[in-house]
Amino acid sequence: MTVTGGVVIVGGAMAALRTAEALRRHSVTLPVTIIGSESYLPYNRPPLSKEALRSRTLEHADLAFPLRDSVAHVQFVTGREVRSSDLESGIVTDSEGDDYSFEFLVAATGLRPRRSELAANLAGVHVLHSLDDALALRPRLGPGARLVISGSGFVALELAATARGLGCQVTVVARGDKPLGLLGPELSAALVDRHASEGVRFVLGHTIAAVHGEEAVEKIEISSGEVVSCDVYVEAIGSIPNTEWLEGNDLDLSDGVLTDSHLRAVRESGQPWPNVYAVGDVARFPHWLAEGLPRRVGHWSNPTDSAKHVATEIAHALDTGVTTADFEPIPSFWSDQYDFHLFSLGLPELHDTAITVQGACDGGECVVEYHRDGRLVGVAGVGLRSVVQGYREQFIRGKVAI
Repeated sequence: MTVTGGVVIVGGAMAALRTAEALRRHSVTLPVTIIGSESYLPYNRPPLSKEALRSRTLEHADLAFPLRDSVAHVQFVTGREVRSSDLESGIVTDSEGDDYSFEFLVAATGLRPRRSELAANLAGVHVLHSLDDALALRPRLGPGARLVISGSGFVALELAATARGLGCQVTVVARGDKPLGLLGPELSAALVDRHASEGVRFVLGHTIAAVHGEEAVEKIEISSGEVVSCDVYVEAIGSIPNTEWLEGNDLDLSDGVLTDSHLRAVRESGQPWPNVYAVGDVARFPHWLAEGLPRRVGHWSNPTDSAKHVATEIAHALDTGVTTADFEPIPSFWSDQYDFHLFSLGLPELHDTAITVQGACDGGECVVEYHRDGRLVGVAGVGLRSVVQGYREQFIRGKVAI
């Protein structure tokens, strides 16, 4: 079966929905089809490491994004993975063998959790990325459960905080010596101290060497030689861009989908495809804060920002045939752990110098600036969200100066 559609969006999460909404705001009347591998309509993911694990009754309806009237005629195809594509012919093919022709294609397939080969087929081994992941993990977290987390990024630390609140014993094992090192040594140390004060045990500078158990995980062996009893093991060791379906199409897929500054997918020759775009976590685009070097941006704001830009690009292509201004977002993200709220603007991970400019990281609320070669690239605050928001004007001035 071939489904004819003007705009085909591959991926069924927030970036896909926001793209469809923005297309309709621009009065793009072409048919829009969203193809997602999950069986659910788009939903909010940040609560997966928090509310979805604390509540025993939370389900998809509690997380689902409202579907505005503007997308009433958007076709949602759920539970199907796009397996291949032919950009020259303008066709993608899903896991059921159905073809979808397109005038414009938007890659919104995001990321999937990186997995090790240490714990194949053992019960009690989990990742935390999707609603189904959260629903599978939730019943295993309770008083006395022995949880080991591999990794020390945002998902790992938010999960650790939630699990401690549920009464779990929590051990975090991380290769690096500074969890969330992108935030600088002072703020990283403060976060570790806070978790430690809540009873989280850290084993830093080591990795998981082996996972032991017959049918279910029983023990975790750490590279230090220590063996830890374990009921639940969660891998939070990074992500892999979902780009396999685009292979064979003269694209740079070495780390996500390489795009130009308009989010058009780029051929290996360097020339953009005129009708193929990428949005959200899977897009690797030239970023002004990185002095124009391409990078993927996993911050929460990026799916919406990039979706709006691509919709504008498509609308202009239909109207005038020309591109719009470069995509120059000011990324933002937040993280809630225990009773503190972390909020950031820019790309702190680029920094070579971190400076606490307000408060004290080890004493509660604080604001940290991040600089590279003397130039502001990011800011983060524990509390003091309005102060951090006030830096937007500095970033805007910085864009003009480039």
